[in-house]
Amino acid sequence: MTDTTVWRIPEPISTLGVRLDDGYVTTLRRYGNADGRRLILSHGNGLAIDLYYPFWSLFLDDFDVVVFDLRNHGRNPLGPIGRHNIATFVHDLYVILDTIDGAYGAKANVGVFHSLSALIALLSMSSIIAERTPSEGSGFTDLVLFDPPLFRPHNPSEEEFDRVAKRVARQTRKRGNRFAELGDFLELLRYSTGLRNVVPGVHRLMAETTLRKADDGAHYVLRCPPEYEARLVEYARSYSGMVDLDNLPCRVKALGADPTLPSAYLPSFDLEQMDAMEYDFLPDATHYLQLEKPEDCAAALREFLERGPV
Repeated sequence: MTDTTVWRIPEPISTLGVRLDDGYVTTLRRYGNADGRRLILSHGNGLAIDLYYPFWSLFLDDFDVVVFDLRNHGRNPLGPIGRHNIATFVHDLYVILDTIDGAYGAKANVGVFHSLSALIALLSMSSIIAERTPSEGSGFTDLVLFDPPLFRPHNPSEEEFDRVAKRVARQTRKRGNRFAELGDFLELLRYSTGLRNVVPGVHRLMAETTLRKADDGAHYVLRCPPEYEARLVEYARSYSGMVDLDNLPCRVKALGADPTLPSAYLPSFDLEQMDAMEYDFLPDATHYLQLEKPEDCAAALREFLERGPV
């Protein structure tokens, strides 16, 4: 049966260009209820925050929702690959958070991040890489992280993480990056084992949000090219061990994929770290849990926020 579901991203109530330190400009978009509690959302490697609309659309009635794409992703322009690294993304996050508070008013910020952006948020408050001391604040009162890639150094899981990361990087570099029509890419997605359980309309939404017209206008290319995506897969191994889980300055909830399922992407969470933050997982969900079970993910986020500190 052909999936005819179409997701339409609404017009934001506010759009703001943020000039980062190297002159690159990323765009913030604000949706929802400006008087509500603020959620700040971003996405995983190679993806786009608009792809997660089936998830974050569930908050628009009650929350002040601010979304952004990481540099070289989504609606953002493609910049030089030399600046496409995790350390740069961490610094970008500081500028983005300061801009949000300056433009929309300082209030409690809840970070809601998946995979790569979850790692970036944790690194921004970890002593090894952070540019701010705990007294200066982390920028967040709460973090809700979906399937973050976290491993302690010298853990037995480290070898498996390395092995899979190298394999994924190799496969990513071999990925096609030229499509005559959106439908050609859409056909590939329909046969992807990692995306077999997403809600209706997500395949089309992924095609629309991760592809752009090439400069010659004759075909489509990935907004985040395979070489850029692979570069971050390789970086993830080293940076995952830098997260200071023992000294997190705000409440953190991690919601993972079902650990009994074969990994759809990378081994994403070391279960031995469950005592460092509040952790749970969604049964039968893969790395793309927000695209598979958006209502369940939204309910878990709301429950965490409504419960407050223990």
